[in-house]
Amino acid sequence: MFARALLPGASLALLACAAAADPAHIPLGQKDVTLATAGTYTLDPDHVSVEARVSHIGFSISIFRFGKASATLQWDPKAIAGSKLNATVEVNSLMTNVAGFAGELQGGKYLNASKYPQATFVSTAFRRKDAMHGKVDGRLSLMGKTLPVSFDVTLVGAGPGFAGGPVMGHVIGIHAETTVDPHRLGLPAILSTPIAIVIDTEFDKKG
Repeated sequence: MFARALLPGASLALLACAAAADPAHIPLGQKDVTLATAGTYTLDPDHVSVEARVSHIGFSISIFRFGKASATLQWDPKAIAGSKLNATVEVNSLMTNVAGFAGELQGGKYLNASKYPQATFVSTAFRRKDAMHGKVDGRLSLMGKTLPVSFDVTLVGAGPGFAGGPVMGHVIGIHAETTVDPHRLGLPAILSTPIAIVIDTEFDKKG
């Protein structure tokens, strides 16, 4: 994700957008979520990471990344508690460093992606703590089961992006974490400790 943004072509494209908006200023994310204007935001597929962090039998943490995700955020900085989030992750987009292991994890012994191709999250509450922190409660559905979860959310940056250009308008960038009990999902007993779900992404609203 970040390597792609650092490629020369991508850098030139971003600078061109910045010049179109204001040649003297490249917009930077601000540390106040209320600077993101109200409206419907969509997840930016070029700036998203969805990871599951799993204990490798107590020796290390194995990181598994899902490559395809989508989401819609209904946002109002003046009524944050009324905001709503719906997100979907394609289970068969799982990636791992171990050759051939992703296919095994997508199979019937683990995630059973052929029967349950998507994981979904639907928010039930937004709880603001301060300008940069809060919690988003909701229902996580995976492998045919639905669990209540609560994400701890940290703002990375918010505000107008390249609003005058064709790529980005207003942006909310966040880091979010939660944990799930693998046994409540029906995963094998070898997965005996909570699995961390870690998300880094941007939500964009054009115009």
